[in-house]
Amino acid sequence: MMQVAQVLSHYGLNEKEILIIPIKEGLINSTWKICAPNDKFILQKINTAVFKKPEDIDNNIRLIAAHLQKQLPGYLFTNTVTALDGSTLIWHLQEAYRMFSFIENSHTISSVSTPEQAYEAASQFAKFTAILHALDINSLKITLPNFHNLSLRYSQFETACNKGNSHRIAEAKELINALKSRKDIVKKYKAIVKDPEFRIRVTHHDTKISNVLFDENNKGLCVIDLDTVMPGYFISDVGDMMRTYLSAANEEEKDFSKIVVRKEVFKAIVEGYSSQMHNELTTKEKAHFLYAGLFMTYMQAIRFLTDYILDDVYYGSAYPGHNLIRASNQWVLLENMEKELL
Repeated sequence: MMQVAQVLSHYGLNEKEILIIPIKEGLINSTWKICAPNDKFILQKINTAVFKKPEDIDNNIRLIAAHLQKQLPGYLFTNTVTALDGSTLIWHLQEAYRMFSFIENSHTISSVSTPEQAYEAASQFAKFTAILHALDINSLKITLPNFHNLSLRYSQFETACNKGNSHRIAEAKELINALKSRKDIVKKYKAIVKDPEFRIRVTHHDTKISNVLFDENNKGLCVIDLDTVMPGYFISDVGDMMRTYLSAANEEEKDFSKIVVRKEVFKAIVEGYSSQMHNELTTKEKAHFLYAGLFMTYMQAIRFLTDYILDDVYYGSAYPGHNLIRASNQWVLLENMEKELL
């Protein structure tokens, strides 16, 4: 905690007067709740192994905050707190930190249990994109290059299948062939990026339900965790919602019989997103809601399988065959989406 206290001194906070509470949720950054005598904050240490240029994240948040303050000052935005020297990104012992004000009477949820939750989350992510429609998209930095570039992910998958662990390739042969048989999803993505009817907008890129703050009545307040906010296509946000909301079973589930697509949740996502983005989306974009879910789920399946074939160098493995199970899980979800929603 000594290092955290030293970081907090940059904000004029005395370690003798504050309570530092570690928050275990979240897989990438390290997070603490800071309780000061007259206020509460969220402090984060940015994982620079993932986000190699924290200053780009800081740039994006500051630009968005300035734009919202000018265009829509009433919008609840979790802006970064300014340190004593006027900066919003603190470097301490070669590590990057930033702090946010704590939103009282708010909470997050870890998984979707009702269509109403899905609707509220979809509405909040859509509202975030919609209200930033006038922001110069070229002013935003790319914080994770090629994050949702399906063409690249498929190319990496093919390379892994040719040069990876031969024993694992043999073990995963059936799944490899299944995923290759759906290369049409990649073909459609390539067509999308060339089609001007698919517009590049301010996109969150990580739309799991835990990145929405809810109030005491379980109504959405705002979106959080803005590290991956950058230019992108609507299929990234809608697709990630479908991948993570449609089934009550997440990507870690080993019992594939539990991967059931909830049609009422699909409807809630479409209606919630459309409630804010209906006038922003083109006719062709509106026709690609289901494709968005296939796109993201397929991409995650090949990413998990690529990592398995390459000996778990990216996602890691908690047990033998972990990433093969994850990839198979996502393939089952993809198949069930097609069966239930097409």
